[in-house]
Amino acid sequence: MGTGMRAIVVGVTFGMLLTLVGCKPAAPSGPAADARPKVALIMKSLANDFFATMAEGAQQHQATHAADYELLVSGIKNETDIGEQVNLVEQAVAQGARAIIVAPADSKALVPALRRAQSQGVLIVNIDNRLDADVVRQAGLQAAFVGPDNRDGARRVGEALAAQLKAGDEVAIIEGVTTTFNGQQRRAGFEDAMKAAGASIVAIQSGEWEMDKANSVAANLLSSHPKLRALLCANDNMALGAAAAVAAAGKSKGVMVVGFDNIAAIKSLLADGRLVASADQHADRLAVEGIELALASLKSGQPGADRATPVDVVTR
Repeated sequence: MGTGMRAIVVGVTFGMLLTLVGCKPAAPSGPAADARPKVALIMKSLANDFFATMAEGAQQHQATHAADYELLVSGIKNETDIGEQVNLVEQAVAQGARAIIVAPADSKALVPALRRAQSQGVLIVNIDNRLDADVVRQAGLQAAFVGPDNRDGARRVGEALAAQLKAGDEVAIIEGVTTTFNGQQRRAGFEDAMKAAGASIVAIQSGEWEMDKANSVAANLLSSHPKLRALLCANDNMALGAAAAVAAAGKSKGVMVVGFDNIAAIKSLLADGRLVASADQHADRLAVEGIELALASLKSGQPGADRATPVDVVTR
């Protein structure tokens, strides 16, 4: 990826890792009862504008509720840096975080670390990417999920694209990390829409949520499928990479692109037609919903219930 492509990624300082200090979620007594609970927000890649927006929304919420809790924000460098995210969970546990709000980079690999955290009294709230239900059940983890219906959102994005396709048109899907539940659901939603439209899905490849990877994948797909009419990308980072590959191939008028997340960097692409549609999960509210659920659970001593959050299709 050249300097121009890198410039569209919102700069994020990776020194956001803060010391996690606190007590277990059991209701405190005596002087400790006046202490504000520390809530740790552990996200995926901070190089992704979606999670930068999520962090900003959480920080703004804490600023207006400063008397209620302290916010500790951290995230990983790359979408596939699962080991580092496990380390962040363990750091929170070792230093006594009362609650962890986590957007897991992997739907299965994070479960053991989160279960260990819960066994030590830490409240767990799962946001954005749902943990694997079977693995959660086998581990005995209790974690409410706060997030959107990714399959429905991707299906509706796909339908916006389908309005500009004809039956038999060739399309390809660039999916996210294959072990993530939200990635699997977005792929399924795209497939639902394309099958309903009678489009021909000629390839499905992973871009691992990353712009550079998706750029390479898209370039190869455009070369190997010269009749390709559209690329359906499971997040906007990958859509940016795909759109750049389409432009480099001189096919901007012939190959359409859709994404998912509605990050700031895709606004100009939507405006000039390089991107047909995306989906807004309202990243600035997603972590806030998880934090509010955690605070209510800490106060009541009862685990919270799942919360569905909105996802809206965004077009030109």
